[in-house]
Amino acid sequence: MHTGVSHPAGGQGGRPLSTVRLHAGELTLSYDRRTVAEGLDVTIPDGSFTIIVGPNACGKSTLLRAMAGLLPPRRGTVYLDGAAISSYRTKEVARKLGLLPQSSIAPDGITVADLVARGRYPHQSLLRQWTAEDEFHVTTAMRATRVTDLSERPVDELSGGQRQRVWLAMALAQQTDLLLLDEPTTYLDIAHQIEMLDLCADLHGEGRTLVAVLHDLNHASRYASHLIAMRAGAIVAQGDPRDVVTEDLVREVFGLPCEVIADPQTGTPLVVPASRQARRLLETPVDATG
Repeated sequence: MHTGVSHPAGGQGGRPLSTVRLHAGELTLSYDRRTVAEGLDVTIPDGSFTIIVGPNACGKSTLLRAMAGLLPPRRGTVYLDGAAISSYRTKEVARKLGLLPQSSIAPDGITVADLVARGRYPHQSLLRQWTAEDEFHVTTAMRATRVTDLSERPVDELSGGQRQRVWLAMALAQQTDLLLLDEPTTYLDIAHQIEMLDLCADLHGEGRTLVAVLHDLNHASRYASHLIAMRAGAIVAQGDPRDVVTEDLVREVFGLPCEVIADPQTGTPLVVPASRQARRLLETPVDATG
């Protein structure tokens, strides 16, 4: 297995790590009786922008759902702030961890402002109703995601990029410094993908810890401070993208011959797929007889 850079210090046997907020030990994940991933040990470095990459159906989103407490593991444990995430009540998890799911469906006719306000639900109770503090956090989240001008618009009338920003605003309104995002750029064109990732980078720059699932390896290499590469339900490599993303790894994980060069804009790894002609040459057996 590729190791990239050294892993953060961790416990053995799936024990919680005292130095990190989010850690999973010896996870086996399954849907019904179908095992999706097995023996996963994952540590999310505090203050990182961690991005999980890999081919379709390799277990990326499944791992993220488990880390968010939405999918109970068949074996192993996810730890949040030193305790098993399963030991928290739902509202307690939501006060510690924000989630942008892969597919989000808004109630019919709900406005942007009302949807974002639902991010304050974990902080509500019979004894604590809506306060000026709630209003402040909703306003701040909408400003950060640049959706203030959309506040009175119905969510179902917005474009895909606008909706993604609104859902992210709702997660930000929870006022957590740990955010999990499942394919936040899905269905967005290239300009809106960059806009969303720039926004995530800004949030990371403010000190939040982000964990995202992405399909685009070049976007992941550019934005991640910590990269996790998965294949067939296993973690193949993790660490700094500059150490992890190599031609050998891309071939192993994605089955794609390529050249890895420095991105002329950022210096981060840039994967250039081999041309069809080059791939054919690589696949042609060499005649050893001469």
